Amino acid sequence: MNPLPTAILVRGSILHFLADPGAADDSSAWQYFEDGGLLVEDGLVLACGPWGSVLDGVPQHISDAARYFDYRGQLIVPGFVDTHTHYPQLRVMGSWGRKLLDWLEDYTFPAETALADEALAQRTASFFVERLLAHGTTTASVFATVHAHSVDAFFSAAARRNLRMLCGKVMMDRNCPPALRDTPASALDDGMALIERWHGQGRLGYSVTPRFAPTSSPEQLAVAGELWHSRPGLHLQSHLSENPQELAWVAELFPGRRDYLDVYEHYGLLGPRAIYGHGIHLSASERTRLAASGTAIAFCPGSNLFLGSGFCPQGELSASGVRLGLATDVGGCASLSMLQSMASAYEVSQAAGQVLSPWRAWYLATLGGAQALGLDAQIGSFQRGREADFVVLDPAATPELTWRLEGVEALGERLFALMMMGDERCVRATHILGERAFCRSEPQAVPAVR
Repeated sequence: MNPLPTAILVRGSILHFLADPGAADDSSAWQYFEDGGLLVEDGLVLACGPWGSVLDGVPQHISDAARYFDYRGQLIVPGFVDTHTHYPQLRVMGSWGRKLLDWLEDYTFPAETALADEALAQRTASFFVERLLAHGTTTASVFATVHAHSVDAFFSAAARRNLRMLCGKVMMDRNCPPALRDTPASALDDGMALIERWHGQGRLGYSVTPRFAPTSSPEQLAVAGELWHSRPGLHLQSHLSENPQELAWVAELFPGRRDYLDVYEHYGLLGPRAIYGHGIHLSASERTRLAASGTAIAFCPGSNLFLGSGFCPQGELSASGVRLGLATDVGGCASLSMLQSMASAYEVSQAAGQVLSPWRAWYLATLGGAQALGLDAQIGSFQRGREADFVVLDPAATPELTWRLEGVEALGERLFALMMMGDERCVRATHILGERAFCRSEPQAVPAVR
């Protein structure tokens, strides 16, 4: 049987970002092609631009042999990047709760304890990966559980789909149920073995993952730093400054540290490729130190609203130079949709008295997330040489959207309506390395039109 041609041509309305548009919505930060084209070969973007220009630049023998995806009338953007999510918490999405620490006790810990069952971990990971693709998310920074096999389950599911994903074993040696407790020594041993087994395999990367300061002893946080610095290119993820009660608890547990961030700072847990979920209640000093170290914050607006944790000051963080990516924080949020996360981000910003334009929201969900995770050399845009992960969005997926957008010409207004009113029903297709990995309905394949 003949292999599929390696060259792929994609036609549709294409939007991608080259940089952060900032508070002024700098139009040089993005490119938009109403009738655009992508040329993909061996999974990488070779060209992006107006359809005619892309097609004219393709040698005849390549265009004749290429496969075509015709998405005219649809919006094509780089795959969404979810910078902070918990796959074991799918079972508790949308559960009634009070505040963060109650949520951990009542829902998170029982859900994660259940994944001691390896078969359940595998089922959950497979379902999670498939649903990410259905929502247009192609890369995520994912928390597993304290069980090493939960990481194996997730990475196995991601590898089957050839996804670029980050994941790590949760480290907790105190202030959690005994069934979820490890030790500094076992966390080190498990982490080293998982790094050897998965980091750099295909498109997978390992994230050292202390849950948050209250559930790790000083000895275990030191181990987290040792693990993170044990091999080049590793990532790190945790939580920071989500809830006022949490801040008071951290101050009691670490009386020698000047603030919450200093706990992580003391153990060498700040720097590029480190990202912390939330960052709601940070001082000016903490924001400055985050920026200086290159540490990123995952903006989790849906979770902040659901758990009543507060309103993340994304404008202040950005003005301080802190890298930001958008995140769902499932199951603290009741949806895997990054479109809905953009809507929540706008609402949180409004409540905090800060501006979030549609341009910056779409940037945060794509290139901004890739930059926050240190993956922008691989994903997040359609620049030449980037991996061709992208999502195709239907702006007429619902009658309400069709009605709302009738006669609307301004792209910014169209993007805003799509992020405020859209959800997974808008995801027509998701492509991984150019290949279609999810399709809500078969696109029409047609010959190229020169």
